[in-house]
Amino acid sequence: MPERHASASPDNNEDRPPEKTSGRGPPEGAGAGPERADRRVSVLLPLPLAGTYDYLLPADLPLQPGAVVAVPLGTRDVTGVIWDDDRFSAPGGDAPLSLDRLKPVLEIFDVPPVTAAARRFVEWLSAYYLVPLGSVLRMALSVADALRPAKAQTVYGLDPESFPPGEALPSTEVLQQRYPDLRLTAARCRVLATLADGPARPLGDLAAAAGVSTSVVKGLQASGAVVAFSVTPRARFALPDLERPGPRLTADQAAAADHLRDQLAAGRFAVTLLDGVTGSGKTEVYFEALASALASGRQALVLLPEIALSSQWLTRFQDRFGVAPAVWHSDLSQRERRLTWRAVAEGTARVVVGARSALFLPYPDLGLIVVDEEHDGSYKQEDGVVYHARDMAVVRGRIGQFPVVLASATPSLETLTNVQAGRYESIQLARRHGGALLPEVALVDLRRDPPQRLEGVPGAPGQSWLSGALRAAIAETLQAGEQVMLYLNRRGYAPLTLCRSCGHRLECPNCTAWLVEHRLIRRLQCHHCGYSAALSDSCPACGSEGTMAACGPGVERLGEEIARRFPEARQAVMASDTLSGPAAMASLVDAVQAGEVDVLIGTQVAAKGHHFPGLTLVGVVDGDLGLHGGDLRAGERSFQLLHQVAGRAGRAERPGRVLIQTVEPEHPVMQALQDGDRDRFMALEGDQRRRAGLPPFGRLAALVLSGPDPRELDDFARKLLARLPDDRKVKVLGPAPAPLAVLRGRHRRRFLVKGPKEAPLQDYLRAWLGGLKVPGQLRLRIDIDPYSFL
Repeated sequence: MPERHASASPDNNEDRPPEKTSGRGPPEGAGAGPERADRRVSVLLPLPLAGTYDYLLPADLPLQPGAVVAVPLGTRDVTGVIWDDDRFSAPGGDAPLSLDRLKPVLEIFDVPPVTAAARRFVEWLSAYYLVPLGSVLRMALSVADALRPAKAQTVYGLDPESFPPGEALPSTEVLQQRYPDLRLTAARCRVLATLADGPARPLGDLAAAAGVSTSVVKGLQASGAVVAFSVTPRARFALPDLERPGPRLTADQAAAADHLRDQLAAGRFAVTLLDGVTGSGKTEVYFEALASALASGRQALVLLPEIALSSQWLTRFQDRFGVAPAVWHSDLSQRERRLTWRAVAEGTARVVVGARSALFLPYPDLGLIVVDEEHDGSYKQEDGVVYHARDMAVVRGRIGQFPVVLASATPSLETLTNVQAGRYESIQLARRHGGALLPEVALVDLRRDPPQRLEGVPGAPGQSWLSGALRAAIAETLQAGEQVMLYLNRRGYAPLTLCRSCGHRLECPNCTAWLVEHRLIRRLQCHHCGYSAALSDSCPACGSEGTMAACGPGVERLGEEIARRFPEARQAVMASDTLSGPAAMASLVDAVQAGEVDVLIGTQVAAKGHHFPGLTLVGVVDGDLGLHGGDLRAGERSFQLLHQVAGRAGRAERPGRVLIQTVEPEHPVMQALQDGDRDRFMALEGDQRRRAGLPPFGRLAALVLSGPDPRELDDFARKLLARLPDDRKVKVLGPAPAPLAVLRGRHRRRFLVKGPKEAPLQDYLRAWLGGLKVPGQLRLRIDIDPYSFL
């Protein structure tokens, strides 16, 4: 429940806005008339503040909880939301300020109000993750430009009197007769043809589409053939065609789709795990659920863990429904974000597919959420407001009383535990679609079959990363005209560079992390803070020339070996830093599907969601990478990722195979991958965590302190430790330096709070941290249910 404060009367409350005499009062003529009087309203501001603030709503403005308003704050005007009018009583028995002391609401924006379900969601997330209420609201009001109507823009189109809509462009002879003074050059004809095939466009867009200069368009305007007119931009998302026939479903898929339709028809909250092997057609099944939600007049949201996954997904959606959905992710332009946000709020965007932030868009009537690849760690936001989008999707469904679908071939242990406890339902798809078989998985023991030097290969370096078994499999696959994927979850050329003379290692000056060599762009980069430096042949410590050595492989170095061993093979690298966005990813995916790539070398962005019919061999170069490191989910994550990688092979009529290079073939993860026994592995993983009292059978919270001065940081950490509440059920570990002890120039100390499943960790943390004043240069971040332990 949000706290409530007044918008006037100065005091010592730091969360209260400063006093201000507004230069703008209620609109002229407003006042307390005989039918309505000025009213007190609580307004939540999208700022890191604890609760709502009282303002005066002039009598001529309607009272509507959820309305988005402009209010004065200090010397500026800010956006806020009128919170519920049944929460206006002052806290702690304090008498509210009189109306004449309150600052007025300045304006109500012409956008649909934030729904009651969305407001309850903001409150729930704030309370669970112990973040200020206003910080959560800021994510929901993330596009300030969308609150006002878009500015009109000038567009250029064909003269509707001379070129009736829907009619073909007349011949050159007819055009010349109609416009005798117009010289019809080839460039001008291209402009007319472009407009005949599409809508009116801004000047620059039209010129670019036709491949001409803007002066060509202006010349057509002067002749009257093209006219300019003013329009207000609006996002127009066509309604999906629900009558359009989809692919023929198997019996298992049809039964799964019927189950989801029944849940939607029941109009109640339910969570269903759509548990299907890779290539089983989970997407086609939940497309049927989307169709049912849309048929009932509701909106639907599909969450994807990576922007990179959206390209093939969008193609499949368009094939199924004949239109494109609304897309939401960080790569959108500001204009696209503004138009999409408004279309969602007005209900004209019926289906949204996006990254985790799409959960906070202003849906007026959300009726279904699908979380694809629900196990993926990308759903956990680590910066700003820390939350897990999968878990919050479930909360949003419960508040809104509608179904939530979690889809995965490798469900998280948390989700499987909820299924076993009866809290979630489960649907199984055990076979691949179209009769394709799951690939055969084999382990390559690098202790017995180590990589061999590239002897006899001209210009080859001494080091190699491919075992004999994997090299032979690559050669055999390429000879058969089939495609290969090599998986290595390391970007760049090498993860470490050191000096052979003095042993100096190139480290980030801002983080306790090695600099990664990117040889293609001749840069050294930190993948934590973004620091970059030029690649040099001399050692910065001892000055020796030519002694800097790259240690270990990255995808670029692996590509170098492939180029030397298989010079005829066409290769491509699929990694987050080699692809500039969804369009680049889509282009590469199309090239692989078209058979223009023989060997695809990729990091985890290549591991999931992609369908490459010609790919029959997957080679995992370093299967042990990620198995260790102090992360309680290390084994589970490694299994999920490698299983997803393996699932790229043999998805069409040709059978696939997977070779995993490892120095620990006896590890339970490797054995489970080889045997294809996911359930046995997850049961073993669950038993280990249950005995240790770790999630999902226990609860964790992390506190991370950071600051520029390590002494000040350690002093405050000790003071914080001295405040610990006495609770025998809760154990606090730390403070200790974080594994990344310095990040972006700030030193870091961690506490780990551990308790049983039933422990109210939030109450414990409130008691511990309540009233705490953190010194100005220090920061305290609370992470409920942590996923990262760096």
